[in-house]
Amino acid sequence: MIPAHVPENRIVNFDIFNPPGVEDDYFAAWKTLLQGPGLVWTTANGGHWIAARGDVVRNLWNDSARLSNQCLAVTPGLGEVMQFIPLQQDGAEHKAFRMAVMKGLASRYVVALEPRVVEIAGELIANLRPRGSCDFVAEFAEVLPLNIFLSLIDVPLEDRPRLRQLGVQLTRPDGSMTVEGLKQAADDYLWPFIQKRMAEPGDDLFSHILSEPVMGRGWTEDEARRMCRNLLFGGLDTVAAMFGMVALHLALNPQDQRLLREQPDLIPAAADELMRRYPTVAVSRNAVTDIEVDGVTICKGDLVYLPSVLHNLDPASFDAPEEVRFDRDLTPIRHTTMGVGAHRCVGAGLARMEVIVFLREWLSQMPEFRLDLTQPVRMKGGNVGACITLPLVW
Repeated sequence: MIPAHVPENRIVNFDIFNPPGVEDDYFAAWKTLLQGPGLVWTTANGGHWIAARGDVVRNLWNDSARLSNQCLAVTPGLGEVMQFIPLQQDGAEHKAFRMAVMKGLASRYVVALEPRVVEIAGELIANLRPRGSCDFVAEFAEVLPLNIFLSLIDVPLEDRPRLRQLGVQLTRPDGSMTVEGLKQAADDYLWPFIQKRMAEPGDDLFSHILSEPVMGRGWTEDEARRMCRNLLFGGLDTVAAMFGMVALHLALNPQDQRLLREQPDLIPAAADELMRRYPTVAVSRNAVTDIEVDGVTICKGDLVYLPSVLHNLDPASFDAPEEVRFDRDLTPIRHTTMGVGAHRCVGAGLARMEVIVFLREWLSQMPEFRLDLTQPVRMKGGNVGACITLPLVW
């Protein structure tokens, strides 16, 4: 049922998990919304608003006073069940817990992790190069960042396939698991590690965070579960998705491969620009008060979906946004790939470092690569869109 406050001319039928044409081109599927008003109401997934213009996406993403993060996603019941810390918190509580997480992810730890990223990237590349082809997603993009994250929290690397499936069910659910089942699977896996970290802190990410006091006290077991649950799901999908999109761009644009091979000092700027050009993360917010936006009213309790793709690819936000320009001025970084405001991704520094290392190591050790035209590239929508198959040859 469409709420009475939703104007008829704002109603669309747009399923964020399966936009029309998403299997072939995630970005083209989403860009169809840029042709209409800045805020639309979709009848899919129980009904919710979608911010459909760059300024509306960014302004609402940054509006933590009137929009809460407690809903987590448009998936019914997901927010109520997951109760992530700090992602689903607001105000002073969010600030206190986020500070502890940020200290655990301090830049010195990210810098110390870089040699391990280089090592794993080198091992993967050495195994792939003699073959002359690969499915980049399954054999690199879903391996490197997940292995790094599992190393960071000090859990067995052989658990990667099992945990990867949990991450996919959160961001691109297929109905095979209930929300409650997904949470329970994560908690059952994490609890032995949490108990050990709280009793005997080590040098892993969970230990670093749980040893940081929150509001002058230690973490409760419930808070520790909710935080570790948040970081587990946060680390399982987003960087892998970004790797896939970056590799797809380079496979389609050999001139950019050549430029970065010849001028590797451009790689950090290239990483920033490619992350801007290929955003696939979206967040959901629920209004805690009525908000007037783009000539309509978001009423208290309404859910609003904020896709980074519709900010980063809006011509009103960036000049020629679909062009990749390694000399594009992104200082201060204004794209929304990693979010904006109080809830900007706590792992943004780690993600950027991983993309830079991937570009540097892959381009220095692999010959020029291209798409394998005998096999299709496939994409999927969701709270984190991604390539699910990316066949490459060299």
